[in-house]
Amino acid sequence: MNTEPHPPRDDEGSTGPADAAGVDGDTDPVAEEQERVRAETVRRLERSMGALGTAAVSRMEQRLGWFRRMSAQDRSWIGLVAQSGVAAFVDWFRNPVRGRPAITVEVFGTAPRELTRSVSLQQTVDMIRVVIDVVEGQVDELAAPGGAQQLREAVLRYTREVAFSSAKVYARAAEARGAWDARLEALIVDALLHGDHEDGLQTWGSALSWSHTPVIAVAGETGGEDPGKILDDLRAAARRFGHDVLAGAQGRRVVVVVGVGDRYPEEDLPAAAAEPLAGLFGPGPVVVGPAVADLRAAGASARAAVSGLRAAVAWPDAPRPVLADDLLPERALQGDTEARGQLVEEVYVPLLGAGSPLLDTLSVYLEHASSLEATARMLFVHPNTVRYRLSRIAELTGRTPSDGRGSFVLRVAVALGRLAQTHEG
Repeated sequence: MNTEPHPPRDDEGSTGPADAAGVDGDTDPVAEEQERVRAETVRRLERSMGALGTAAVSRMEQRLGWFRRMSAQDRSWIGLVAQSGVAAFVDWFRNPVRGRPAITVEVFGTAPRELTRSVSLQQTVDMIRVVIDVVEGQVDELAAPGGAQQLREAVLRYTREVAFSSAKVYARAAEARGAWDARLEALIVDALLHGDHEDGLQTWGSALSWSHTPVIAVAGETGGEDPGKILDDLRAAARRFGHDVLAGAQGRRVVVVVGVGDRYPEEDLPAAAAEPLAGLFGPGPVVVGPAVADLRAAGASARAAVSGLRAAVAWPDAPRPVLADDLLPERALQGDTEARGQLVEEVYVPLLGAGSPLLDTLSVYLEHASSLEATARMLFVHPNTVRYRLSRIAELTGRTPSDGRGSFVLRVAVALGRLAQTHEG
């Protein structure tokens, strides 16, 4: 019996030298050549990194006017970012198997966060274009023979990642800035309403680039709608009109402080500035505080607007928006001491200073259902005398006794004035 083993057939595989060379020893000549070209290109890039960064900064100085106007410190930071970008590209090009480059950390991590305020996103795009032009202009010299296309494709891919990372950096900075601004706005609005930290208001306003005066406050309600959306809409609308704006939500109440500048006549200022914003509040009354000189004094306007918002329910037919000064009687009846004092100063004191005939005529006229004849009979004067005195009352107070709303304001003001006078006596 023949006990020698049979030679292996072709379909059973083989462990001979030929097969070993075919399985383990085969190499791809094309891949080897690409790696050799890549390695040589990397060596050339490493020798040229400093020159590329310097050339990029020099080209920026030539082509970008805003870059030349920057401070030396900011220009040096940008030069450092350019050098870091070139170095990160060479490192990534050396090891392509790493996948997408970590550009945000490797490149933008070298610059301070404040640089995003000095350089806009559009300016960053301009810088990226300049760097691309510099590198692409030297591809033939930088690449090893036969590697120009390989290097050019790598540059395009890398710069695309730089562009995406730039957008991400600015988006994160804008998100962080927006969140910080919103918190600071809410803090300022709260301080204005409570009369706290008035010395720091100008500093806080400067941090938000506040520059416009005079200032008004507008208060309304959310009406069940999303407060965040209402605040965003109000900010966007106010800024479209060129106003400075601070906005904060307090439960169902929304308060907006607006620096309106000089685009409105002084006599039309509060209502005209608030009119485009009123429709962005939720359902319900919208109350506008009086115009004040600056942000430091805006607390008075904000408190008047909020007081008017609370009292507006007593005047269902009030316009929208309505001035806080037009709600003085309702505010006074609700216990607003500032509204009481304002009514006395603006209505009762002028009438008292004009002499008793005007006050007596007004009292009798209001008590007799606004009847000229009845008032004349009670005072033993001619109806024309009553008419003249009523016109004088309107001139002094800005309120017309024969008007329904005017008579109500005058009645409350006279009552408050007499109470105050009695208390002082």
